[in-house]
Amino acid sequence: MSKPWVAPLLENNPEVDEVILYDHNRIHNGILGKLRLAKALREKGFDLAVFLQNAFDAALIAFLAGIPIRAGYNTDARGPLLTNKVILDKTVLKKHQSHYYLEMLKALGMDIVDDNPAIEVSDEARNRATEILDSLNIQNGELLIGINPGAYFGSAKRWLPERYALLSDMIHKDFGVKILLFGSGEEKAISEMILDVAKSDIIDLAGKTSLLETMALIEKCSLFITNDSGLMHLAAALKIPLIAIFGSTDPVTTAPLGNSSVIVRKEVPCSPCLKRECPTDHQCMILIEADEVYQHVKQALTGRVMRSC
Repeated sequence: MSKPWVAPLLENNPEVDEVILYDHNRIHNGILGKLRLAKALREKGFDLAVFLQNAFDAALIAFLAGIPIRAGYNTDARGPLLTNKVILDKTVLKKHQSHYYLEMLKALGMDIVDDNPAIEVSDEARNRATEILDSLNIQNGELLIGINPGAYFGSAKRWLPERYALLSDMIHKDFGVKILLFGSGEEKAISEMILDVAKSDIIDLAGKTSLLETMALIEKCSLFITNDSGLMHLAAALKIPLIAIFGSTDPVTTAPLGNSSVIVRKEVPCSPCLKRECPTDHQCMILIEADEVYQHVKQALTGRVMRSC
């Protein structure tokens, strides 16, 4: 069961038989909406519900649905709704955030055979990505570099747009690759700032693609350059080589998983502060120059056989 905006991440997973939408803003809003969802779940006759989030309402809905085994961390006052309570060992909070969930599953007796995420892209989404690239006069076989200059959590996680613009110019000048700019509609102002400063031809996709299309387009990139963000983890799960720029957040807990990433970060006394907005001078990002990131790009583009679209 998933909220609609993240459901596409699960829809083509061969391990998932069905994705049930929890539309808490519309059809499942309020107590009547939750009762409606609980009734639908009851009719499916589930044996077990595992709560990967700490939300109280998820446990309540499963309880109302009569699912006999309800397992999750004993947090957020939902203990009485759980049949299998997992007590949080706070030492796990010092590890990568993925371990928060893996430790819970292990406590429930489940074996962990692979701790690297993987996402499947459907053929339909791949075809749609090809159509989008065709409309942009990008030919099959051209090298693509993806750039994600946004970060939903707040501006403290974002590298400076003018640095992304300069980096794009350096990449285009030396390699002549096509650069795709990713982001949501809410991040359109960031992409416009980059386009205003950059001298190279950058293809702005911010706010123009669905999540499924975004996944398929990232999959076609040879390299993905990004802030600590959701798209960073998405690219990592798609096994795309990436360069991740970290400032206010902690790579120990939120680094991209897998073996295809490089983290660029400056050690400053106030980082990681984990704040949405920088209360001082944003030195954690200002100290990262475009040339430093470019050196990693250059090594990636010349040091391995890159994937073409």
